[in-house]
Amino acid sequence: MAVNQDPLDILAIGAHADDVEIGMAGTLAKFTSTGYKAAICDLTLANLSSNGTVENRKIEADAAANILDISERINLGIHDRGIRLEEEQIGKVVSVIRRFRPKLLFIPYEVDRHPDHGWCTKLVEEAAFSSGIRRYQDPNGLPPHKVHAIYYYFINGFHKPSFCVDITDTMDKKIKSLLAYESQFSRQGVDSVQTPLTNGYIESVEARERMMGKEVGVTFAEGFISKTPLLLGTNGMGL
Repeated sequence: MAVNQDPLDILAIGAHADDVEIGMAGTLAKFTSTGYKAAICDLTLANLSSNGTVENRKIEADAAANILDISERINLGIHDRGIRLEEEQIGKVVSVIRRFRPKLLFIPYEVDRHPDHGWCTKLVEEAAFSSGIRRYQDPNGLPPHKVHAIYYYFINGFHKPSFCVDITDTMDKKIKSLLAYESQFSRQGVDSVQTPLTNGYIESVEARERMMGKEVGVTFAEGFISKTPLLLGTNGMGL
């Protein structure tokens, strides 16, 4: 694994394909449309999903990434429901961060009904810290990299954000990226079962972003948590 020639502006990491889209697809589309480079890393193959298969989930994830003009999407192949604070997994994520060298890192907000999302948060926080340590040896021998900031996106639930991003102009792309996951958000075939995702989930996400927008005076917005104080200036969130 080699270091990217051009460092990324944004690296978004989720436990499963579709986590990032649920939380911040509009923000990604907003930034990529203006020339910023972004990548997505999915930790697991989502092999325990109630609907769909690993193979079609990969096709759906790539389709969603294309809609959002994502530079690259990778999957670390960790077993679904198997994300843990283990050195091997930490090392894998360190290698991803050091390879892409992002300015900003986006990960799930840990207060969430799905345990994998909280484990993802813990794992990536550990890896982000280790990535900046000069003597930490990741499996691929890549040089250290310290991200400028870590921000947390929402998957399930509604939380009070530290800041919001106006996605009024890119909400349509967010919806299209979610609709790319047909196996997850609609009943497909006789083997499909009803889950929270097939029961009006996209509509609930749209309602959340509309409500978030009301809070800041726009039509649609995505909210984010920052665990450190925000220093605002001409570069906004740090890009």
